[in-house]
Amino acid sequence: MTEERKLISAESVTEGHPDKVCDLISDSILDDLLAQDPQSHVAVETSAATGVFLVFGEVTSTGYCDVQSKVREVLHEIGYTSSQVGLDADSCGVMVAITGQSAEINQGVARLDAAEESKATREERYEAQGAGDQGVMFGYATDETKALMPLPIHLAHKLAYRLTQVRKQGIVPHLRPDGKTQVTIEYDENNRPLRVDTVLISTQHDPEATHDWLAAQLKEHVIDPVLDEELGDGVKHDDYRQLVNPTGSFILGGPAADAGLTGRKIIVDTYGGAAHHGGGAFSGKDPSKVDRSAAYATRWVAKNIVAAGLAHKVEVQVAYAIGVADPVSVNVETFGTEENGVTRAQIAAAVRKVFDLRPAAIIDELDLKRPIYKKTAAYGHFGRDDADFTWERTDKVDELKAAIASL
Repeated sequence: MTEERKLISAESVTEGHPDKVCDLISDSILDDLLAQDPQSHVAVETSAATGVFLVFGEVTSTGYCDVQSKVREVLHEIGYTSSQVGLDADSCGVMVAITGQSAEINQGVARLDAAEESKATREERYEAQGAGDQGVMFGYATDETKALMPLPIHLAHKLAYRLTQVRKQGIVPHLRPDGKTQVTIEYDENNRPLRVDTVLISTQHDPEATHDWLAAQLKEHVIDPVLDEELGDGVKHDDYRQLVNPTGSFILGGPAADAGLTGRKIIVDTYGGAAHHGGGAFSGKDPSKVDRSAAYATRWVAKNIVAAGLAHKVEVQVAYAIGVADPVSVNVETFGTEENGVTRAQIAAAVRKVFDLRPAAIIDELDLKRPIYKKTAAYGHFGRDDADFTWERTDKVDELKAAIASL
């Protein structure tokens, strides 16, 4: 009997996808408020339908954001500038329903006022700030790519980003903002990437772009350049199946074709399904919300473990109770991939020794009270080579190795 091939797929979407439009708007509002007041507490969501946006949620801040102007600014940047492409940034409707943050939530997050905080020690500050909500968060890393990300989602993001580049730079004419990518990778018996099996791109386009022309353009200017740059000779990619707009055409896109909502692409935002997900979305939330900050922290932990050569693949789970600083639980799963005689229990012990996963400590260590979030909203929150993505640093490798040696 022939052994069944192991095929794993992951998808990404461009910034013009309706859900990603909403993520970008929410994170743009967050950045605007953090730039004015780093202590801003923000939980803003956006929904989109044909020609109309609703921005809603809770904000407590000394800053002010002109939400209507911010929505139109983001839509212009994406390329929704005409009803011809399905959405006109200047004429669409924008409704706003934002209130202050619940005092009951706030009392668990910020137990010190400004005067008390200025006099407090670091330890007192870390103990005083509890988690903004209960919940479970996961971080993941694997050595199957240089970015320590799963290969399917890594390639899907690269393709989505390149698709947007060639549209905005005019390299491939007749493209419109909405788009999706998907990559299927065949793995060998040792769970290592073997070859690219399928590349799927669905992209919005002008009516005059024929299917065959578009498929050839995307292969030349998007697919092959990304695969050649990201894979080299390591993974076979000379016989993949290419699918472009499988229904034949994709003229109407964006919110005119499908409603959008902040936080509806959480698997795209993380690891493409290769790891568990706690369910909490990221966009529009300030770092006091552990849905965001702890997910970044667990990625940071997992990436440092893999970078230290302690395991080939790691998933870190953390859980919190609202108003409580210390995590309820921290779990490290290495899937039997530990290296050099190190045990999973030793790695977990080293993590507890090296990483402080209290919310205020995470915010300090990763410098999260900055207006850096708009650029996280599309093309993945992880695996990106950007200095502002502090959770991608591998700055704890030596400390982890030392902690292991001391056990």
